Amino acid sequence: MSKPMTKTQLVAAIAEAMDADKKSAGAALDAITAVITKEVAAGGAVTLPGVGKVYCKSRPERQVRNPATGETMMKPADKQVKVTVAKALKDAVNG
Repeated sequence: MSKPMTKTQLVAAIAEAMDADKKSAGAALDAITAVITKEVAAGGAVTLPGVGKVYCKSRPERQVRNPATGETMMKPADKQVKVTVAKALKDAVNG
């Protein structure tokens, strides 16, 4: 398995694909990240066409066990970020 692409590499690839400079590509990436973060944190969902859907799911309070001590305790309700991968991306990866 290859190493994941870094932000610098992603910005360079975006700049090349857009025929723009790296500063503009970096600003675009930061803007997209900010919009996704704001929307998902507010409880909404964001669909990236051809990539997938990013959304937030609430988890109820539940009982968990500390593996070191074996003690059971209640974990408070929290939220979890989920990503559903688009069929187009799955098809592209699987050939």
